[in-house]
Amino acid sequence: MRHRARILALQALYEIDCAHHAPVAVVERRLAEGGLPKGAASFVRHLVNGVLDHQSVLDTFIHNHAPEWPLDQMAYVDRNILRLAIFEFAVDGETPVKVAINEAVELAKTFGSDSAPRFVNGVLGTLVEYKATIAQAVDSAQNP
Repeated sequence: MRHRARILALQALYEIDCAHHAPVAVVERRLAEGGLPKGAASFVRHLVNGVLDHQSVLDTFIHNHAPEWPLDQMAYVDRNILRLAIFEFAVDGETPVKVAINEAVELAKTFGSDSAPRFVNGVLGTLVEYKATIAQAVDSAQNP
């Protein structure tokens, strides 16, 4: 069920990112179409809100550790898969690192280009070392 929830969260983040639609409306429409149980629906909301709330910090770490791919030139799907996974393993902390990375690679295989899974795996593999630093940066941003 969590895999389906991540798919819906990714689809919502993608639409919010590229079409600039209102996040709440996008999430509620996706949930209405997705037919997920209540617990999975709250997980989708939690993921989308978490990524959006901490996007600037997440993007800073992506930018610093994938400098050959500027965020504005990175595929929408790739950057949102990265944001989602980093939020899960570094900010939220409820998902084990290996699970977050495996899920991200699976999402990249399904929704990304042929090179997306390797790219996502490489960036996330590098960022695992910075898990505590990312969490600290998010905390600092929330409590200046």
